[in-house]
Amino acid sequence: MSQDFPYRHFLKSDQNSQHTSTEIPIPLESNIPQEPKAEESFTQEEIQKINNEIHVSLKNTVTPQKYSAYFEKNFLLEELGIDTIHFSVNTPFIKVMIEDHFIERIEETIFNLLGKKYAINIIIMDNRTSLSSNNSNILKSISTTPSNNHTSSEIKSAKKAKFTLTQTKEDLRLNAESTYIKHMNKNLIHENLIDSSKTFNDFIIGPSNNMAFATAKAVAENPGKRGKYPSLYIYSNSGLGKTHLLHAVANEINDRFPSMVICLTTARDFMKEMIYYIQEKKIGDFQKKYTEKIDILMIDDIHELKGREGTQNEFFHIFNELHARGKQLIFTSDKSPKEIDGIAERIKTRLQWGLVIDIQKPDLETRIAILKKKAKQLDLFLHDDIITLIASSVKTSIRELEGALIKLSAFSDVMRIEIDIEMVRNLLKMDNHTANEVPTLENIAKTTSNYFKIPLANLKSKARKAEITRARHIAMYLSQKIIKSTLKEIGHFYGGRDHTSVIHAIERIKTGLQNDSQLSRDVVAIESNL
Repeated sequence: MSQDFPYRHFLKSDQNSQHTSTEIPIPLESNIPQEPKAEESFTQEEIQKINNEIHVSLKNTVTPQKYSAYFEKNFLLEELGIDTIHFSVNTPFIKVMIEDHFIERIEETIFNLLGKKYAINIIIMDNRTSLSSNNSNILKSISTTPSNNHTSSEIKSAKKAKFTLTQTKEDLRLNAESTYIKHMNKNLIHENLIDSSKTFNDFIIGPSNNMAFATAKAVAENPGKRGKYPSLYIYSNSGLGKTHLLHAVANEINDRFPSMVICLTTARDFMKEMIYYIQEKKIGDFQKKYTEKIDILMIDDIHELKGREGTQNEFFHIFNELHARGKQLIFTSDKSPKEIDGIAERIKTRLQWGLVIDIQKPDLETRIAILKKKAKQLDLFLHDDIITLIASSVKTSIRELEGALIKLSAFSDVMRIEIDIEMVRNLLKMDNHTANEVPTLENIAKTTSNYFKIPLANLKSKARKAEITRARHIAMYLSQKIIKSTLKEIGHFYGGRDHTSVIHAIERIKTGLQNDSQLSRDVVAIESNL
């Protein structure tokens, strides 16, 4: 047998059909785009064994729920080429989820089994067509356009290949839903690379996060011993922007101090890395990396070190060493240091050495600003009443706000329909009664009164005690901000005060929100309770 590559099998010519060859021909019924085959090709029996081994590995490395949903009876090895391995799946939704969340794990599994790195191609079952290159050992294009002319010799580039799947409305709905799921699961996927899209310019500032933003910006401008906050700890509930700030700091430092070495990781990845070095018996290299080579250490979700005594011990010594060297330390968590269970007291103490600051739920104005900016990024037009409806209904998480817009945008695109109020209510499962509720002067006053545990009559009285005055001023500020009451209406409601007193109260709160973190927390909490 000739050692030359058998190009004759892939050239469409009359001579080909007359040539007798000992090479195994390509089956005519194959639906998989064919690559030129090496002489040492895999038999169907070998492909089946490899497929089984891949599934065994996946079953052991993903949760049973995910394996059942995305791989079992859904994910099939179809063919092994020289540089590409082809799999088929049942639906576009499964294809999107596997490509977005599991591709690296599959690549690693294949490399461990076959000792070689393959490009992975996933196609959708029953939407496959056969295209092959006549002069290359690399698959050049894949077209899922149905065609009756299977003998066409046109070779398309990947950029020109057209994907025109015949999809049902259910397929379109699943595609749109997968876009939303991908966004909402971002907090479940940890990456060690700095996200260049997360900058200070893209961060929406409001009373709930202004202190965290200002502090993070100060750290980015003067990191380490040159600045005021060599150790910074930011905590909040999930989806309120602390990870965004972490990446924004990293991007800013990269721009201002390109020579500085930044390590941005998660507590979970920090632990995995340490375990790897222990297994390789190179724990000294692990310690050296973190104590001698890093200028900025950023660890997201530091609370995930709870219960990990060995990792906590290494972290303790790394923290001490970096702090002593004047390096910058930044941590995020969903709890304050003292509230984390399963963390040694000496770790809690060190996490509180620097500035500890929290982020609260965004207020209505901030939520509206976030929605408008995200809608612009998505090239999505929404009327102000729709923006206000979403902002009034989704109160707990910025990620949920953005997820709501992504879902609307995806459904609008795939279903080719215009977004209206009813569509928003149906897709986002809003309660019509709740969505239509509008606060009044009376319930703003009652909510403020309950929050501060001050009788409502005192808010409306002439009492001048500091705590009563502060609560009254906040209620006046929220009355103008939320329901746009006039100065005359507010003054009349709160004991017949004139408009200058109301202006003074509102301006005092606006000024205080710039630098008083406790005031910011109070305002946001009351607004969330309305």
